[in-house]
This record gives sequence, C-alpha cells and structure tokens, in this order.
Amino acid sequence: MQINDKSEVKEYVPNSQCYDAMTYKRTGKSGILLPAISLGLWHNFGFVDNLQNAREVLRCAFDLGITHFDLANNYGPPYGSAEENFGTIYKKDFKNYRDELFIASKAGYDMWPGPYGNFGSRKYLIASIDQSLKRMGLDYVDIFYHHRPDPDTPLEETMGALADMVRQGKALYVGISNYQPEDTQKAAEILKRLNTPFILHQARYSMLDRWVEDGLLTTLEKNGVGCIAFSPLAQGILTDKYIHGIPEHSRATKAFSFLNTDAVNSNIEKVKALNAIAMNRNQKLSQMAIAWILRQPQVASVLVGASTTYQLRENGKALDNLNFTEEELKLIDKIVG
Repeated sequence: MQINDKSEVKEYVPNSQCYDAMTYKRTGKSGILLPAISLGLWHNFGFVDNLQNAREVLRCAFDLGITHFDLANNYGPPYGSAEENFGTIYKKDFKNYRDELFIASKAGYDMWPGPYGNFGSRKYLIASIDQSLKRMGLDYVDIFYHHRPDPDTPLEETMGALADMVRQGKALYVGISNYQPEDTQKAAEILKRLNTPFILHQARYSMLDRWVEDGLLTTLEKNGVGCIAFSPLAQGILTDKYIHGIPEHSRATKAFSFLNTDAVNSNIEKVKALNAIAMNRNQKLSQMAIAWILRQPQVASVLVGASTTYQLRENGKALDNLNFTEEELKLIDKIVG
C-alpha cells in the first residue's frame, strides 16, 4: 500500500529536542532503555485505516521521544497490513533514523490457514519473522516475541526458535507475551542456557486487570527481565469516554471481542470514583492509569494505542505526574479491589 501522492507532505525532520521530554526506563538488567510510553500498532494502522493519519501519528510519536514501535505479524486488519503500512512509512520517514528506533514484532496467534500458521512451532515462528521483516523492509527487528503460550509444542522448541533468530541476526533480543509465571520461569531458564538475551515480557496490565501482580512481576525481577504493559486503559474503559454513558459509534458498541457494553457498564462506578482521584491530581483518568502502572519498578514501558496525534500527546502527559501518595494508592486499591 502506497501513500497517495496527493497526501504527500514535506520531508520529515524529527524534533531536535525529542529526547528531552521523554522518560526512559531500563529494561530489566539489560542495556536497553525504553521510553516510558511506547506506541502499539495493534489498531489504527491496517489497510482499513487512513495511511496518512498513521504516518502523522508515527511522526508525532518520534517527536515526543517515543522510540519504541510495537507490531505483530497479524496486526491490521487484515493480517499483516499494519506491518506493511509501517514499512511504507518507515521507508519514507524513518529509514535514516533506524538506529534510534526499537522495533518489535511477534508471532503466536492465528496468521495463515493450515496447521503451520499458529501457536509456537519452530516452522511457524521462523516463517513469521521472515515475513515480518519483508513486510516492514527491515534487516532485523530489535525484539521478537512469542505472542502467547502454546500448550502442545515443547517450550524448548519455541525458545530454541527465538534463540536461532538472534544467532541469525534477525532479532537482537527476544521476549514472550501472555505467559504465566511458571512458564515464564521455564522460558527464562531455557533462554539462559541458550545464551539468548531475553529482556521483556509483554503483559496485559491495568488498574482493572492486575494479574501480573500475582507472581509474574516477582518472577521477572528474579530473572532480570522487564515488563511492558499493554491495554493500560482497559480498551478505553479507563478514560472519561464512558463516564456519562456509552457514546454512539464508540468501540464498546461495535462487534469487538475485547470490549462490549457489559464490560463498560459493570465497571462504570469504579471508573467514576477513579476519575475523581485523577481530577484531584490534575490529570485525566487515562493519564493517571498510565502513571499508576509506571510506578512498578519492573515495568519498563507502557504500550498505548492512538488514533490521533492529539490522543497520543494527551497520553504522553501522564509523565507530568508519576508520583502517588500512599493515601491515593490505598484509595485506588479500595475502589478496584
């Protein structure tokens, strides 16, 4: 997919002070510093979306000091289109800045028909990274994740495939996503034996979904691995969007597998109470929700999605107030408990 000539804009020159306003956090015990806020391309970057808008969001991100762009093989829709669109924009705007970017991709969910297009086999993972690199026009990714556990493929096979990606120069680091603490520990031990730099676990984490606090963060700290949190706003519930009811045409009204009206309605009283705390902190609820996650020392970055540059800039303002009083934390625990 090409950027329409009619929508071309002048050559992109990044903000020369882009690194000054961003907070960077060390990823586990690795040498990598990630921006406290990273940009996820799960939504808003597929063929169904406006490519010029995607280009503007990516430019805005880099101008804010966001150096980490997170993709996966099946992001879109359709599958693969987010990577292909990213590759188009990368070629035009970011190729000269490759060494200033930390680019991620993943494989583990459904991607192509048949028995070899899903889960965690060596065949699927090796084919996936090759396809992803081709779509994005890259020689390597900075990190490649196994996107979810595979209950039927030996962990040694899956981790061995990740290790070979590093040996082959296709990825600099590896990670896993959505793994429970026990399998995370096993994966860490295998990758250590294979001398493979395992630096990140990508996990769903928000004030309404705190499963990582039940052993995973401790496991990551023990193994020197960082956590990068996705869905920090619980698919939009932890914003002020739904406080006065569900707007027509909002995500919650669509046939969306991760958010529905029941999920919004069952949490709305909590959201109103949390919003009151945020207002007292001179923050939007979304900004407080991001800051709340970043208080965890194991969390290296929070992944946000953005459909507009305004939305991305507003999320970035979470960094203006990262401190919580003990009273605030206890009250949040009480509300979401």
